[in-house]
Amino acid sequence: MRVSDKHQKITQAAVKVFARKGFFNARISDIAKEAKVADGTIYLYFNNKYDILISLFEDEIGKIILKVKLLLENETDPLKMLEIYAIHHMSLLQDQKDLVEVLQMELRQSNKFIKEYRNTKFIEYIDIVSDIVHKGQQSGHFRQEVMPGVVKRAFFGALDEMSRLWSLSAKPKYTLEDTARQITDIFQHGIVVRNS
Repeated sequence: MRVSDKHQKITQAAVKVFARKGFFNARISDIAKEAKVADGTIYLYFNNKYDILISLFEDEIGKIILKVKLLLENETDPLKMLEIYAIHHMSLLQDQKDLVEVLQMELRQSNKFIKEYRNTKFIEYIDIVSDIVHKGQQSGHFRQEVMPGVVKRAFFGALDEMSRLWSLSAKPKYTLEDTARQITDIFQHGIVVRNS
């Protein structure tokens, strides 16, 4: 098995174990068992559990960024671009539920991760939103006084909170796509009734 294949096999096993047991309760031996490799093999690729978590985060967020950029590359309407971003973000819950759980819950709970890790991949992911806002300002779709840096965090925060709620709910009230469209609509049009 190639080095990259084994590395990926271990990170995929870690996603399952972290989602099932939680990061703090998971042991290297649990990950090795899930990956069907010897415990010592893990240490050929990773220093410890935190190293696995960081690698997993980098790899998976990198794939998500690539996919979103591909989905957006032929779209020129910034309103539609925001919607595409939102729908793809929410759809991760259906496609990769374990991964989303690890990214949302485990990363947030790890102070060591938050303090020590420079989350450049995460910033690159939410910067896609600020790039869309810049384009919307240039094309006259979005107000000039809106700060893209604030919008990107607020927009991502809304998606992230609804994702968290959706993943914890046994019977969600809303579909993922409806939720994504609603959040996008609120950001684009607000909630105030406008007099025509």
